[in-house]
Amino acid sequence: MELVFEVTQEADGGFCAECLTVDIVTQGDIWDELRGNVREAVQVYYFDNPAPNGTKV
Repeated sequence: MELVFEVTQEADGGFCAECLTVDIVTQGDIWDELRGNVREAVQVYYFDNPAPNGTKV
């Protein structure tokens, strides 16, 4: 299983990332913040379960 995120730039600034394969959505004001928030959201989502093979967080 691969985690694929669609990233959109918001009209009022910032970015939104939505995973297309599982229920994960996060946002950030700048690109680097968004990347960190995606990593954190994936860790939280898989807190009680093993992440898919090959998933780098």
